[in-house]
Amino acid sequence: MKTLSFGKLAAPLSLGATLTACAGLPPGYGQIYGQRYFKAPIDTYAVQIIRVDDHDTLDNPTFVDPGLRKITVQGPPDGVHRLGEQRSIDLQVAPCTRYYLVAQKANRLMTDFAVKVDYQESIGGCNTLAMK
Repeated sequence: MKTLSFGKLAAPLSLGATLTACAGLPPGYGQIYGQRYFKAPIDTYAVQIIRVDDHDTLDNPTFVDPGLRKITVQGPPDGVHRLGEQRSIDLQVAPCTRYYLVAQKANRLMTDFAVKVDYQESIGGCNTLAMK
């Protein structure tokens, strides 16, 4: 009787888990993070993605289909409020692209902020061929 060691069994199991995790993603999906990519600018702050189009979400990253999307974020707290205000932007999401959204404020105590794309990059291994 032949037995499998854990080392020989672990690789197929981890591959199966990876394939299962990616199976539900739409082809050519985009990702949206509410984190700063660049740490140097002191006037930008992380945000919480709370809604994409009409669907509530707290996922980070948030996976979205390509196209024009309405992204609603909750900004950082200010000097008075524990939770920041909400803002919405329209974002043209390109296939297989990752976006880092941030809040830009004049100073730390201000309530008002603008949402901007801090950085965008291509997602490695993303399949745009299945979109056609």
